[in-house]
Amino acid sequence: MKYPEMKGIGWSWFSLLGLVLGLLLGVGTGPVRAQTVLSLDSAEAQTLRRHPRLRQADEDIAEQRALKRGSFAPANPDFLLAAPTGEMWAPGVVQTIDLPNVYRRQRQVAQAGITLAERNREVSRASVLRDTRLAYLNLQFAAAQVRQFTAQDSLYRALRLATDRLFAAGEVTSLQRISTDAEARQITVQLQQATDDLRAAQRRLGLLLGQPTATLVASTDLRQTGRELTQTGAALLRGLPQEDSSALLRSPALAYATQGVALSQSGISLVRARRTPALTVGYQNQAFENSALKYRFQFGVSVPIWFWTYRSQLQAATARARSADYQLQTQRLELGSQYQQALADTRKFSTSLAYYEQTGVPQAGAIISQSQRLFRAGEISYLFLIQSLNQAFTIQQTYLTTIRDYQQALVELNYLRGE
Repeated sequence: MKYPEMKGIGWSWFSLLGLVLGLLLGVGTGPVRAQTVLSLDSAEAQTLRRHPRLRQADEDIAEQRALKRGSFAPANPDFLLAAPTGEMWAPGVVQTIDLPNVYRRQRQVAQAGITLAERNREVSRASVLRDTRLAYLNLQFAAAQVRQFTAQDSLYRALRLATDRLFAAGEVTSLQRISTDAEARQITVQLQQATDDLRAAQRRLGLLLGQPTATLVASTDLRQTGRELTQTGAALLRGLPQEDSSALLRSPALAYATQGVALSQSGISLVRARRTPALTVGYQNQAFENSALKYRFQFGVSVPIWFWTYRSQLQAATARARSADYQLQTQRLELGSQYQQALADTRKFSTSLAYYEQTGVPQAGAIISQSQRLFRAGEISYLFLIQSLNQAFTIQQTYLTTIRDYQQALVELNYLRGE
């Protein structure tokens, strides 16, 4: 059944509608104030240079290195005044020195602390890169949303204007007019929300870069990354190991937890080394006033007889080591679970993206062009035109969301793998 063609005022509207639909996929956000076009590589480099978390990690490493230089730390000497003969007061000095094994263990603990601080810096670096990549992705997605809703807003503004004219001419019903007005207002609200999201995404990325007020623009349109993402994601999935233990070998978080176990084990060795006797060396006056040789050396041994102190220290160090080992096991479980989830998400969104690339997006374009042509020819109703356009816009919107979700899954997957 053919619907009657609309004449007169309707044809001017068809021309406007054709122009808007023709520009639908290419409408931008219009002129904006001074912008900073930024690539992902540039964003990562700037963040790694400026992020305070990495500076803090560098200072932690410097602290541990300074502590290592003081790992040979004998007890403070005792300066004494004594009267060994009962005739006069004479100064003296006594120094207690641990056995070399104690200082060697202290140096090992200090080195383990340096390595732990370095592992923490790797964790911080990976976290900063993940945050930057996700913030950049959110900027791309927000910009794509603005472009999408701007195109829809332009179309529905034209439809609303034309519907008002057609209603005045008695060619459409009041229901059609109200429906078009509702759709147009809804799209306007969504456009405003997308614009607010874009500003928030710009500020979030700007904070990471140390440029919170800059108007940042991604150098790559999110929509343009879909086809390449399908290829790179498929190649990555083919090369990923299925076992968590193999996939997480380079995980910074796992390396940090492993080094925590090594540090706690070094602490146990140090406590045990301190249970050994220490040497005491003194130089004091030990003679009478008229003695030819007044000052003499004295030697002794410091015996660790307060056994309960060393036993409690050893128990505490052992408990700390067990806690570190349980923390490592917990980290393995959590990272393994996160890896499996990220792997499943990557596969799921890979399949979805392949569908939209091959079928969904071309169908959306065909729906837009054919519904326009059939409505001009009077072969479909006005309401069917609106339904068709909404279906096409939903496909395009879901396509953008799928690209974003797919890239988020890949970012998480690479973060867990230490990439």
